[in-house]
Amino acid sequence: MTTFEKIYEVVKTIPKGKVMSYGQVAILAGNPRWARVVGYALHVNPQPGIIPCHRVVMKDGSICKGFAFGGADAQRQLLESEGVEFVDDMRVDMEKYRAVNPQAEQL
Repeated sequence: MTTFEKIYEVVKTIPKGKVMSYGQVAILAGNPRWARVVGYALHVNPQPGIIPCHRVVMKDGSICKGFAFGGADAQRQLLESEGVEFVDDMRVDMEKYRAVNPQAEQL
């Protein structure tokens, strides 16, 4: 399995209405140093309707200004349609919406 495939498998596990940080995804994909690689992988997501890249945000809950599939507004709309609330225009409430995974609880 390639690095990108590992990342996509992790992202597919993020439940609707939850988010993970790039760092969480990196750890769960096998290497905590892959946070930037996660971004590269999501930018070329081969299955946007199946691999929910909109559920990956910065560790502080910020959404990506350059979201590959329509910009930050599109990412925000997708998250809000799943019930995710924001603490301001660009940040998800990570305390409330972070997907919990035993391997990444420290993040």
